[in-house]
Amino acid sequence: MSPYTEITAEINKAAAGPQIAALFDFDGTIIAGYSVFSFLREQVRRGDLAPSEIVATVEAIGRFGLGRADFAALMSLSAQSMRGLKEDDYLDVAEKIFERDLAKKIYPETRALIEAHMRKGHTVAIISSATPYQVGPCAKYLGIEHIACSTMEVKDGIFTGELGGPLCFGVGKVDAALDLAKTKDLDLANSYFYSDSTDDIELLEYIGNPRPLNPSQKLRDIAEARGWPVQTFKRRAGSNALGFTRNVATKLSLVGSALAGLPIWALTGSRQEARNFATSLFADVAGAVAGLKLDISGEKHLWVERPAVFIFNHQSDIDVLICSKLLRRNFTGVGKAEIKQMPLVGAAMEMAGVVLIDRTNSKSAIAALEPLVDRIKQDQISVVMAPEGTRTHSKKPKPFKKGAFHIAMQAGVPIVPIVIHNAMDVSPKGDSLYYPGTVEVEILAPINTNGWTVENLDKQVAKIEALYKKALDKSTTAA
Repeated sequence: MSPYTEITAEINKAAAGPQIAALFDFDGTIIAGYSVFSFLREQVRRGDLAPSEIVATVEAIGRFGLGRADFAALMSLSAQSMRGLKEDDYLDVAEKIFERDLAKKIYPETRALIEAHMRKGHTVAIISSATPYQVGPCAKYLGIEHIACSTMEVKDGIFTGELGGPLCFGVGKVDAALDLAKTKDLDLANSYFYSDSTDDIELLEYIGNPRPLNPSQKLRDIAEARGWPVQTFKRRAGSNALGFTRNVATKLSLVGSALAGLPIWALTGSRQEARNFATSLFADVAGAVAGLKLDISGEKHLWVERPAVFIFNHQSDIDVLICSKLLRRNFTGVGKAEIKQMPLVGAAMEMAGVVLIDRTNSKSAIAALEPLVDRIKQDQISVVMAPEGTRTHSKKPKPFKKGAFHIAMQAGVPIVPIVIHNAMDVSPKGDSLYYPGTVEVEILAPINTNGWTVENLDKQVAKIEALYKKALDKSTTAA
C-alpha cells in the first residue's frame, strides 16, 4: 500500500480523463516556503543587486507579507532589479537554484497528489504568481507540461526591467485557468485547484473543487465555513540538528558494522560470513537510525533464485541502505571510485566486497566488473547494480547501461528487478538530510537470461526498461 493512500484517496476514486484539470499553486503548495527568497539570495551572491536594491526588495516583500503593499508593486520592483541581465544566464541560474535549494522543498504529499491526477489522465498545470524561472525547473522535474506565470519582458535576450504582461495573481489566475480551459477543452466545474493562500480566493471560488493545501489561518477559516476539504503537510525542508545527526549516524553505522564483522571472520575463517553479518547489522541499525521503513510487494522474488543480478532504479543515496535491507546476505555491489576517498566509509565499503569503478574510464570499469562473473559462478554471490549508473531523484529512470545485463548473461543467472517508488521522499534531491518515512518497493519476478546474446541484448534491456516504466507509472492503490 502506498504511504500516501489516504492523501490520494479522493483522486483515486475520481472520474478520469483530460477534460478534468488539476491546477496547483506553487509557493507554499508544491514547495514549502517561498522561492523568491532563494532567488534573492542568489542575486545577492552574484552581485546582481546594489545594496539599495537589496534593501528595497526586502522591504517590499515584508510590506506585501503584512498586506501593506500590492503584488504589482513587488513584481515591478523585481523586474527592475533584473534589468540588463541575460535571460539565458538567468535560466541557467534558475536550474542551479532548483537543484540546490528548491527540489528538497517539494512536499512529497503534493507530489503524490500530482502523480495521482496524472494516473487519472487529468490535465495537470501550475498556475502561479511567481515567474517561469522559479516554476519551470520544478514543473519539468515533476513532469508537468502546462504552467501559467507572471512574466518579465525580454528583448533581444535581455531583461528590460519591465513586466511582460498581466500578472498571474488574483483574478489573473482565473483568467489563466480560463485560457487553459479554452485551449484544452477543460471542464472547470469538475476540476481541482490546490492553494495555500487567500491570495488565490478568486480561483478557489471559481473552480468546481477547491482544495486548500497547507492553508494560512485565514484560508483555513474560510475553508471550514464553506466546507472545503483541507490537507496540511509537515514542512521538512532545511537543515536541522536531528536530521544532520541522523545522516551522519547512518553513514557511521556502516563503519561500525564492518568492524563488528571482524570477530566473525576471525572465529569462522569465512570472510563472506563476516560480510553477511556486517551487512545485516548495517541494514538493521542504519534503518532504525534513519527512520526508514519499507513497504515491500513481491518479497518472495528476492529469494526464489539465487545467485542473481539484482537491479534497481537509483533515486537517492539511501538506495544502498534499501538494498541492504532487502538482500541481507551473500551479495556484493558496485559503486563509484570516489567512495574510496571517503574517510572510513570507503574502507568499510571495500571490506564489504563492493566493487568500486572509475565511471570516467570505460576500459577500467569493464575490467573491474569482469571478476564479478567468477564470483557469481564460483562463490554463489549475487550482484546488485543500478543500470542507470547515477541517481535520478525521479520516477523516470534514465536509459539503462548494459553492464549488469552482460554480467547476468555471462554468469547464466536471472535478472531480478527491484522497483523503488519513492526513496526521494526520504532522501530528497539537493538535501543532505534523511527524513523518517516509508518507501514503497516492488520486487518483480526473476527474468531468465538463457538465450540472451550480444546481438539481442538491446532488445532484452528495452523490455526490462518497459517493465520499470509500467511499474512506476501504475496506480499503487488499484485493486
